[in-house]
Amino acid sequence: MIKNTLKFILLFIFLFVFCAVISTDAAAQNKLLIPMEPGQTNHLKAYGIAYRHLVSGGELDWLLNYRGGSFLFNYSGKIEQECRDKDVSFELLNGTQAAQIYADVKDEKNNMDVVRLEKAAKIAVYAPPNALPWDDAVRLVLEYAEIPYEKMWDEEVLQGKLKGVDWIHLHHEDFTGQYGKFYAAYGTAPWYLNQVEINSAMARKLGFNKVSKLKLSVVKKLREYISNGGFLFTMCSATDTYDLALASQYTDICDAMYDGDPADPEANNKLDYSECLAFQNFKIQMNPYVYEYSDLDITQDILITGKGQDFFKLVDFSAKFDPVPSMLTQDHTALISGFMGQTTGFHKDMLKSNVTILGINEGTNLVKYIHGNYGKGTFTFYGGHDPEDYQHLVGAPPTDLNLHPGSPGYRLILNNVLFPAAKKKKLKT
Repeated sequence: MIKNTLKFILLFIFLFVFCAVISTDAAAQNKLLIPMEPGQTNHLKAYGIAYRHLVSGGELDWLLNYRGGSFLFNYSGKIEQECRDKDVSFELLNGTQAAQIYADVKDEKNNMDVVRLEKAAKIAVYAPPNALPWDDAVRLVLEYAEIPYEKMWDEEVLQGKLKGVDWIHLHHEDFTGQYGKFYAAYGTAPWYLNQVEINSAMARKLGFNKVSKLKLSVVKKLREYISNGGFLFTMCSATDTYDLALASQYTDICDAMYDGDPADPEANNKLDYSECLAFQNFKIQMNPYVYEYSDLDITQDILITGKGQDFFKLVDFSAKFDPVPSMLTQDHTALISGFMGQTTGFHKDMLKSNVTILGINEGTNLVKYIHGNYGKGTFTFYGGHDPEDYQHLVGAPPTDLNLHPGSPGYRLILNNVLFPAAKKKKLKT
């Protein structure tokens, strides 16, 4: 009898201790925080962890302006292991610690806020079939962060394949039909001739007698996509040539080497800026031998400034009242090294009034990063080719993001990938 009583007491003590340990362990692992301040070991892969968690049906909180725009998850061993596997810094929080963070972020005195991320956006990249992944910074970082995307081009867009796509990035496309204006320097190069043939063949296949007319049709379809609630993100020449194509749709800006007949000498007097999403009052560069589309671009201004002095500053928004621009500018530094491209950025005085400036070369009218609403959707334009390749040249080796896991310039791209997942009331601006 005494033996049985002793056994019962020992069993009771064991169960009590076991439950206490489990309870303490659960409390210690109530939340998992991925801080995004400068000390984070891999900022870019952290976005991939957040995105895949959303894909699996999970939710998380984006803590705007808290330690660089940190991510806060309900604890799971799977997320912890993935952080370890991807070399992403993380912290385990108990309930008290998590509650204090939420209190600090929601405090009216602090320019911070909590945005609940609920559903991963379906991602697509518009790119020609001959484009390599490292030709485009967005594809490069999506693959580095292991974020899946669908690839489509002119035929898919015009066939309505955008249905179901939440967010699309435009490869460094020339939507004016001038093949990047590479004719003067590379008119006989095999890669250039191949580009001309691929585009011309697609135009013929889809019933267009000029590549410029095909691209205009694509641009209009994309504008319809935005109006219906889509999110558009572009870089480099896809930023300005998008609006240049819309403004010049009632005239001809392509010279004979591009479309077989001369450009309209009065083209600049026939531009219709009301058709554009973001820009106005620009003039087309009509000389086919000049490697520039229009006076909208700031490349020449930046060449004067020089690499060592080229920085742009992110605008500071109210996280509680301007959540969308706040999400798009989350970073571990407000001052970012500039980088060039065929279109490096935009002159401030040529922006439409509906455009929000997200990043600007401080003390100048040289704008790098902008955002705007159109219909039910949004567009974001980011000047330059590659945030870690200052003056990217044709044939330059690809950027190795293993060498730049904390790139603040690349973080801006991934902010755009993630923000459509925000709770819908937070997307209203």
